Amino acid sequence: MAERVLGGRYTVQDRIGTGGMAIVYRGLDEVLGRTVAIKTMLPQYAADPSFAARFKQEAQAAAALQSPYIVSVYDWGKDGDTYYIVMEYLRGTDLKSGIRKHGALDSKKVAQIGSQIAQALSVAHRHDIIHRDIKPQNIMVQPDGNIKVMDFGIARAKNSHLTTDNSVLGTAHYVSPEQTQGKELGPTTDIYSLGIVMYEAATGRVPFDGDDAISVALKQVNEQPVPPTAVNPAVDSALESIILKCMQKDPKDRFQTADELYHVLRDYLAGRLAAVNNATEVLPANPVVPAIAPIAASSTQSLPRIDTAEHIKPQTATQKAQQEADAAMKKHKRRVALFSILGVIALIAAIVGVYALVNPSNQKREVPNYLSMTEADALKAIDESEFFKKGSVKEQYSSTVEKGVVMDQDPDSGRMVAKGTKINLVISKGKEPAATVKVPNLTGMSPSQADKALSKVGLVGQAGDSVYDENVSVGLVAKQSPAGGSEAKAGDTITYQLSKGKESVDVPSVVGQDADSATSTLKDAGFEVNVSYGDSETVQKGYVYDQSPTGSADKGTTVTIYVSNGPKTVSVPNVVGSTADDAKGALEAEGFKYNLTYQYSSSVAQGTVVSQSATSAKSGATITLVISNGPDPATSGANTNTDSTTTKPTGGQ
Repeated sequence: MAERVLGGRYTVQDRIGTGGMAIVYRGLDEVLGRTVAIKTMLPQYAADPSFAARFKQEAQAAAALQSPYIVSVYDWGKDGDTYYIVMEYLRGTDLKSGIRKHGALDSKKVAQIGSQIAQALSVAHRHDIIHRDIKPQNIMVQPDGNIKVMDFGIARAKNSHLTTDNSVLGTAHYVSPEQTQGKELGPTTDIYSLGIVMYEAATGRVPFDGDDAISVALKQVNEQPVPPTAVNPAVDSALESIILKCMQKDPKDRFQTADELYHVLRDYLAGRLAAVNNATEVLPANPVVPAIAPIAASSTQSLPRIDTAEHIKPQTATQKAQQEADAAMKKHKRRVALFSILGVIALIAAIVGVYALVNPSNQKREVPNYLSMTEADALKAIDESEFFKKGSVKEQYSSTVEKGVVMDQDPDSGRMVAKGTKINLVISKGKEPAATVKVPNLTGMSPSQADKALSKVGLVGQAGDSVYDENVSVGLVAKQSPAGGSEAKAGDTITYQLSKGKESVDVPSVVGQDADSATSTLKDAGFEVNVSYGDSETVQKGYVYDQSPTGSADKGTTVTIYVSNGPKTVSVPNVVGSTADDAKGALEAEGFKYNLTYQYSSSVAQGTVVSQSATSAKSGATITLVISNGPDPATSGANTNTDSTTTKPTGGQ
């Protein structure tokens, strides 16, 4: 069945449970992508129209029930010869397994569980649906502590006729007296069963037990349960009274509705419970024990109707006499029949007794549910039973069952088997290790290309935050983790980051900084630097007077800084040897100013420029000219060439 697709939509995966009529698998809804539980009818029942009809009825009935405490039914159908129901997938363990593992529960916890079951039943009863198989195996306890009522497989509406008139479905330890007798069932039937569930949860054991379903059914009709406090003194007396009222033999003496029971349990939990009447009423002594036919053993059995004595009605003397005569005749006939039946029973008993002595292994017992137990606990339970034997223990991977926990057993729980039967267990190895694959290099791929490449090798792609990358076009994969070429496990997620191109950032302003400082500032910001020199009338030599670009630019861009050489200089006309007037005119024509000084010169004619202060200068600068005064009179006639200088006011200013 594993990996089969039902209805073209539901993929069947590993088996998670087995019931009286069906096997339950974990599955996947391929359309919605959610995990579901898929119940499939056992092949031996699928060919039976009555069972197929009951299976269909279960789906229709359960689908109509909406409650946080009822398992949701999503779909049902038939695929080939396979009938299936698609339900909510639950995580947790059934209440029966929980009680077996942990023993009796705290009274408050019992009341909480009971109140939630009562709320679920209240919803069902409002739809005229009686569950008829309330038992711990059908109560799933979820990880958060809340419960879900499961398996409406034998539930029916009041007007349904899918069961025969002489039998009623149910599990012997939890059926009501009227259920064993084949009487009309009502909401109080489920309340009785819920009372037994709470009894077992509070004490750790069922109130009525026996060697077979027949003896248990008789006790349901004729015997009063041992008070829970006598089994477990820790049980709260108020809770005990509620449980015993649920378990009254006469349906009229029980809580009449699930809603009524819910409110009583709610009041108990709130500490405001009023007295519960008729909770400990006893049956008459020496009750009539009806005869019961043998029952085929299974977890959910078909119990023949148990007929009880008719109620005594008021009658006249004539009627009484007539009735006595009729009764005598009936008594004679019953006696003849009884002796015949007793003879057969005695013969069978003798044969069975002798065979049992010769072959004790013929004794049969119901196989416990070992699912969800640890391997050690399950093997210990098999040993301590002194009835079953250890069979094979195999291991199998499971994505849903914790490592070291029983995930399957053979024979299935609920089967009646002989003493010495070997119990074969399948233990979960946990999730199967994923295969190791090589991570593809996604650089330069589009997102769809990256996802396709990853999916091809069993990996999952996930886009992370985009990054700046000048070497990869915008929108393509620039980086990934883990890196391409590395190893990963199938199913792992590979995160890839798409390129945003070059990163654009603000360019720092460095105008006014010296060349070295400006260069460092720009490089620290992620830019390259180019230095250009130029004249500046306003900025000191060696300092930046301009830059390009400004504003924002991609990281790595080259920024040019312009460093000052100082003010711009021009050539000064050479006026040496010119007359003073000519020199002044030449300087003024080029925009220079001048300052005149005079000195005696025996070699330069008077009024002629002897020298000038500069041959190049800033435009508009003042140029000093030395003008000859001719020979020094003091030395006139002497053979000397001594010059002396006299400064006169500047001209051209």
